[in-house]
Amino acid sequence: MHYVTTDDNTRLFYKDWGTGRPVILMSGWPLSSDSWDDQAMDIAAAGFRVIAYDRRGFGRSSQPWSGYDYDSLADDLAAVIKHTEARDATLVGFSMGGGEVARYMSRHQGTSVVQAALIASVVPYMMKTEDNPEGTEPAVFEEMTEGMKKDRANFFASFARDFYGDGMLTHPVSEEVLDWTRGMALQASLRSTLECAKSFATTDFRKDLPSFKVPTLIIHGTADKTVPIDASARAAAQAIAGSTLIEYEDAAHGLFATHKERLSADLIAFLRSI
Repeated sequence: MHYVTTDDNTRLFYKDWGTGRPVILMSGWPLSSDSWDDQAMDIAAAGFRVIAYDRRGFGRSSQPWSGYDYDSLADDLAAVIKHTEARDATLVGFSMGGGEVARYMSRHQGTSVVQAALIASVVPYMMKTEDNPEGTEPAVFEEMTEGMKKDRANFFASFARDFYGDGMLTHPVSEEVLDWTRGMALQASLRSTLECAKSFATTDFRKDLPSFKVPTLIIHGTADKTVPIDASARAAAQAIAGSTLIEYEDAAHGLFATHKERLSADLIAFLRSI
C-alpha cells in the first residue's frame, strides 16, 4: 500500500494507477478515494497517470485530532504532489475536494498544476450570508451536526439518498451503491467527519479564485440538493477567468456514480485539450 507522510506525521493512503501525465483526484465528504474508482480506471486506460488519495481522517489514512481546516488540507495535497513527483498535473476535486483545489492554487501558487477541474464542488462559498444570498442557511449545517452526533449511521442513511437523488420515483443508483456509500462514510472518524463538515460549510473561497491561472473545467448537476448549483458552480464559473461550465440537467450530487460514463468522457476530453 502507498502512503505519504505529512509534516505533522499524518499518513495519507493513495492509489497510483497508469502512466502518463498525472491526474490527482480528491474525493468528497464523507467519502474516500474509492469513490473515484470508475473514473480512475477510465482515465488511466486513456493514457494518464491517476493518483487518488484518502483525505486525513477518512478511508485508510490516519485519523489525527487536528488538521481539518483547508490550509492544512491544501498542505496535505502539496505533500502528495511532492511525494509522487507529479509535474504538469491536473487537479480534480469533487464536492469538498474542490476546496482543496482552490486553496492549493492560492496557498501554493498552483505549483506543478496545468489544469483544474471542480466537480459538484463547494467552491466558492456554501454558507448563506448578506453578501452570499444564494448560499445555504446556517441552520441546515447545524441540523447536520446534530444528526451526526445523535446517530451518525442513521444520518448517512438518509444523506446518501439525497446525495444521489434517490426518491420514490427516481432510483439513479442501486441499493448496493447506497450501502457502499454509507460504508465509506463510516470508515471516517467522528472527529474528522464533523470538523470537515464545518470546514466546507464555513470556508469562503472567493478570495482564492483569482489564483486559478490554468484552464479550469466546472461540472455540476442542476438538481444538486447537497451543493446547490447557483451558489457554487455558476458563481465559480463567473469568477474564474476562462473557465468552462458544463451543467448536467436534472442531475443530483453524486455524479461519479449516477453519470459515471459521461463524467469520465468529459474529464478525458478536458485532459486531452492541452
